[in-house]
Amino acid sequence: MSGSDPFCQSRRFRRGAALTLVFAGALVTGAATGSFPDPAGSGRGAAFQGAARATVRPEAVQKAAAEAMADGKSPMEAAERAVSRSGDRWGAVYSQGEYQEFKEALDGQYTGVGLWARRAGDGRIEVTKVQSGSPAATARIRKGDRLRSVDGTAVDGRPVTEVVALLRGDALDAPAGTAVRLGLERGARTWSETLRRARLSTDSVTVRRLSAGVTVIRIDAFTKGAGDVVRSAVRQTPAGAGIVLDLRGNSGGLVTEAVTAASAFLDGGLVATYDVDGEQRALHAEARGDTTRPLVALVDGGTMSAAELLTGALQDRGRAVVVGSRTFGKGSIQMPTRLPDGSVAELTVGHYRTPSGHTVDGRGITPDLVAGRRALERAETVLSGLGDPS
Repeated sequence: MSGSDPFCQSRRFRRGAALTLVFAGALVTGAATGSFPDPAGSGRGAAFQGAARATVRPEAVQKAAAEAMADGKSPMEAAERAVSRSGDRWGAVYSQGEYQEFKEALDGQYTGVGLWARRAGDGRIEVTKVQSGSPAATARIRKGDRLRSVDGTAVDGRPVTEVVALLRGDALDAPAGTAVRLGLERGARTWSETLRRARLSTDSVTVRRLSAGVTVIRIDAFTKGAGDVVRSAVRQTPAGAGIVLDLRGNSGGLVTEAVTAASAFLDGGLVATYDVDGEQRALHAEARGDTTRPLVALVDGGTMSAAELLTGALQDRGRAVVVGSRTFGKGSIQMPTRLPDGSVAELTVGHYRTPSGHTVDGRGITPDLVAGRRALERAETVLSGLGDPS
């Protein structure tokens, strides 16, 4: 890509940010958003992307890419321009390698350094977790450290997704084994550390038991198999014990996995409706889920896409009390289209709604009870009122 073309550089950076939305709170290489099974049988998945409805058809993007290829120009750059002109905020074009990483990330794999982080109120990027056995762990980076820069680029004030794109090396399509230099701070100490990106696996679902007998099931992303892990965790929770379903910072994943997770708490019925090019479709839970035990869903502004779909289903069906802050509002649908050079373009084709017909895109989901930093404590209090968690 030409260094003199800021337009394409900007589009490429946005594409990298989109690719990391599933792991928006983690400084790793991740995937973009979740995927529907393709009901039309065309072999194309549909990804949730918070965006305006596209004003250009996939055929137009394919044509622009094909004409560029015939003229000896970059098909990806031509497709990026077509997507940008469509007005689709989250429309994106991925190289073959990037799209392969997208699919691998949805299988729970990623290329990165093994850092999870958040942006603090003052804009600083703080490490919240270091994955065991990762390059970051080997370098003895630890929770609470501040990330100041990535390869010389200051990260203060940047969205975490942009920081992720820098760590991934999206501008260079950097694979595992490539180096990335981090500027770090711990107390009064500042230092630099050069790490090499590695292929890592992530456990997107974690389960822990609180002293009060409450089980907390945290879902970081709806990667392959996450729904079955949730169902297994529910079955293994003692009878009558309350459950906190922690969806804070969960920015999406496979929609099928979110529906499977919903099936752990519902006895069949509607999970969401969605449209693809105006044709209405529906997603349903499987029967015989646990419908009796007390349940609270924890959400925040980082709860997006498939996580909002699950939250909306549990809230509208009266199955869970939702605690936290308003969710992100990312409820539109994209279809990927293969381009002549093997790259993939995604354009918005529709939106989904909760069982009660509420639109999520651009609005988010309002919790039943607003809570901030002490949201988990508030959830425990709510559970004590819903039933005896002992």
